[in-house]
Amino acid sequence: MLYDMANRFLSEEIAPRYEEFEKAECFDRQSWEKAGANGLLCASIPEEYGGSGGTYAHESVIAEAIGHVGVDGFGIALHNAIVAPYILHYGSEEQKKRWLPRMATGELIGAIAMTEPGAGSDLQGVKTRAERDGNQYRINGSKTFITNGQLANLVIVVTKTDPSKGAKGTSLLVVETDEVEGFERGRNLDKIGLKSNDTSELLFNDVRVPTANLLGTDEGQGFVQLMQQLPQERLLIGAQAISMIERALALTIEYVKERKAFGQRIIDFQNTQFKLAELKTEATIGRSFYNDCVARHLEGNLDTETASMAKYWLSDLQCKVTDECLQLFGGYGYMNEYPIARMYRDARVQRIYGGTNEIMKLLISRSL
Repeated sequence: MLYDMANRFLSEEIAPRYEEFEKAECFDRQSWEKAGANGLLCASIPEEYGGSGGTYAHESVIAEAIGHVGVDGFGIALHNAIVAPYILHYGSEEQKKRWLPRMATGELIGAIAMTEPGAGSDLQGVKTRAERDGNQYRINGSKTFITNGQLANLVIVVTKTDPSKGAKGTSLLVVETDEVEGFERGRNLDKIGLKSNDTSELLFNDVRVPTANLLGTDEGQGFVQLMQQLPQERLLIGAQAISMIERALALTIEYVKERKAFGQRIIDFQNTQFKLAELKTEATIGRSFYNDCVARHLEGNLDTETASMAKYWLSDLQCKVTDECLQLFGGYGYMNEYPIARMYRDARVQRIYGGTNEIMKLLISRSL
């Protein structure tokens, strides 16, 4: 029921304006507020904090609906399944009551500021510093590649509260950007794909936040918190991958049944049949694997290695499928008016963010 409702909302409210958002390289707040009003924000957050009281399974079907409708740049999945859970799992009661209800309505749009110009997949290399000054922290540093960066007004910032301790000196601080001085948004970054999603540089120049904005009871818990939440982030990337895979296949099958060459439909060529048979098989395997990972995650049994397998293998498959499907469209596949062209572009980043696929293989290999 939730999937059907999400699919209908996205098809009726978001898809007709998606080209507008692609050209603007950003969504608008009205779309976020509409999503909140329709119950698509914070589905897995308990009702006492303004959410819908669901689980990751509910977040997954919302993310899958985004992929099936083809509005992949709408950043609500990160807001729902990555940012909000940090506050739910590590926030104090006061923090949860202060922030989560407003995230559920879309008043607050969430982002998490991990990556820096000199630190990507290696989160231990973070340089952003938060120095304690009485009952406040003073934050200095810069972040880049931040999803929802132009719209976000609640940002979880990965900082070093004690650089001498390395990973153990890392802490997560929540910044409500509307309430502080010294916070700046850099440029909205010009990307290959996912144009409608605002991805930005964020600058912190003596930004002061209360010590009460620390996530967790003590400083230095940030790296452990990140490691605990990354499996769900990587699983979410898997959801985005399998949903695009399924859409790409559906659109391609429809196209090759209609398009003709040399007097027959493209589907009637044996090469087309064999290619689609291979892709359909791999997509079916991918869906089974993803669903199994979701079941494990709901039981609390999804380990880092399996989440890493899902992230790397499904995103690799996503890029393969969109490439093979584009080829079956011929020259039209290279035209932006055809959705497969956008999917081809949008898919590529999946192998990079959330930890590169090379890092995923390294994590898997450590378990062998």
